[in-house]
Amino acid sequence: MLDIVPLTGSHRKKTASEDVVPRNYDPTLHPFEVPREYVRALNATKLERVFAKPFLASLDGHRDGVNCLAKHPKSLATVLSGACDGEVRIWNLTKRKCIRTIQAHEGFVRGICTRFCGTSFFTVGDDKTVKQWKMDGPGYGEEEEPLHTILGKTVYTGIDHHWKEAVFATCGQQVDIWDEQRTSPICSMTWGFDSISSVKFNPIETFLLGSCASDRNIVLYDMRQATPLKKVILDMRTNTICWNPMEAFIFTAANEDYNLYTFDMRALDTPVMVHMDHVSAVLDVDYSPTGKEFVSASFDKSIRIFPVDKSRSREVYHTKRMQHVICVKWTSDSKYIMCGSDEMNIRLWKANASEKLGVLTSREKAAKDYNQKLKEKFQHHPHIKRIARHRHLPKSIYSQIQEQRIMKEARRRKEVNRLKHSKPGSVSIVPEKKKHIVAVVK
Repeated sequence: MLDIVPLTGSHRKKTASEDVVPRNYDPTLHPFEVPREYVRALNATKLERVFAKPFLASLDGHRDGVNCLAKHPKSLATVLSGACDGEVRIWNLTKRKCIRTIQAHEGFVRGICTRFCGTSFFTVGDDKTVKQWKMDGPGYGEEEEPLHTILGKTVYTGIDHHWKEAVFATCGQQVDIWDEQRTSPICSMTWGFDSISSVKFNPIETFLLGSCASDRNIVLYDMRQATPLKKVILDMRTNTICWNPMEAFIFTAANEDYNLYTFDMRALDTPVMVHMDHVSAVLDVDYSPTGKEFVSASFDKSIRIFPVDKSRSREVYHTKRMQHVICVKWTSDSKYIMCGSDEMNIRLWKANASEKLGVLTSREKAAKDYNQKLKEKFQHHPHIKRIARHRHLPKSIYSQIQEQRIMKEARRRKEVNRLKHSKPGSVSIVPEKKKHIVAVVK
């Protein structure tokens, strides 16, 4: 016969109210709370650098340098790339394989963009043609043919599609606005006589677009008007611009003078921020979908991630084999970055270098959030700040940074001496933000 044990002591069932252990927040009961949290923050910062392994994969297949990249508007896994030998490839990022290859142009593929609904894409090349292709491959036994081909009079150097309508823009000797159903442009706009290297539609105010010309201009256009709106002239040539997807009036320009400039189009005489860290010409820039950060590609064989409101980069990515980075894109889920370089590779990186991929357990999520708050709390402590900011750089970049630092200090010293030995008011002090702006024309 079984003994019946009464539910007392350890055998008694706990009620819901007994599971909650109240915490006393009296600081006298926790005398070493701050030192303990500091040690945890220090360990979390060190572990973040230990686990910082941003490089994920290399997509091989192109037989010439990768000149342009494009994202699919509906599919996160689909990416398009154009090379210097006229070849266009469509990649599946999940499988990390090329799923389709098209010999689109003779010579360089200068630009590539997808239609807003994702059913087709457009390419421009050195053979003076604009071609529209189906996103899905041809059926069994069918030949790979473009849907439409437009033969132009001059070489097209860039293309971008409207975010909501069946309209796209090309640039070369001028900016042309095209309707998809027509073979001649519905509108052509020009300001000056130099060739235009890049054109971009605004994702929010979709009738606005901006372009960069080789005479150092950034020109803004309104599609509803027949003439350009305004332009800003910089010290050196701008290679491309990218609009902020969250703030309609903000755009960032990638310049030849190693800097990036974030402008508010309502006040072009002073940039909102000058982003300085690259040691060679910046060739491409792309915003994160959150609008809080952007990634830049440079001729110095590295890519950098900048917060919009900071002048210095928070991250720099490089590999031994990576050469001059020509194009860069931030994926639509804000988690990954792709870059194409002239040694024929497309590389896939994590946007957050130490982020763990895959499903996190609830305890892992809680620990991650707790460590993040600790790092934010102690981020200005010198020891933690030094560890968080430290990055290993290639010798070439490191030596150029040191050289530029010496040159900058010499220029600053010269300005101070000139100011000291001149009449009061005869020498004007130009702030860093205004140094590189030559003029604004309306």
